Amino acid sequence: MRIGSNYSVYTPQKTCYMKLSTTLSDSAILQELGERLAQLRLARNLSQEALAAEAGLSLRTLTRLEAGEPSQTVNLLRVLRVLGLLENLEVLIPPPAISPLQQLKLQGKTRKRASRQTQPTVAEPESPWQWQPE
Repeated sequence: MRIGSNYSVYTPQKTCYMKLSTTLSDSAILQELGERLAQLRLARNLSQEALAAEAGLSLRTLTRLEAGEPSQTVNLLRVLRVLGLLENLEVLIPPPAISPLQQLKLQGKTRKRASRQTQPTVAEPESPWQWQPE
């Protein structure tokens, strides 16, 4: 099956997308992402069979992704790669910024652990307080 065929099929495009926010449930977010993937596939005039084959997935796996069903992250990465959208993950998950003070402390080392939360300490007097003799 050729991916770039000479005919086009009219498919109504979704014009209004749901804004992803923390108030949405996981299933609602997956549903919206699946719909967006399907619309992107159709905008590139790819059939589900062609996209699944190009991504190295089964047709059922791609159908589940587009339906908003839970799937492994690697499946999403494969589809995004074929659609030319893998680079968009840079915006989604940017590399962490390191402050100048941390750069001085680390000096070429990479952090492996979070630092402990220290409790403020109250300095105790060296000896108990006493009245001065007269």
